[in-house]
Amino acid sequence: MKYPCENCKLRAAYEKNPKSLVGRFWRWQINFCPSWRGYFKSLPPEKQEELRKKYDFWKYQN
Repeated sequence: MKYPCENCKLRAAYEKNPKSLVGRFWRWQINFCPSWRGYFKSLPPEKQEELRKKYDFWKYQN
């Protein structure tokens, strides 16, 4: 399945400025977004670990 998360405009806003309102909204909403969960779980463990550190995201750990 293809997930839009790789090219998400909100994620791009976070990448540009994590402290912006849109950036903070994106970071908050990944905690319960079904698309992000599917995308994240479809990634190999190395990439998951990279995103965990980059976004300080610790949900969906095995």
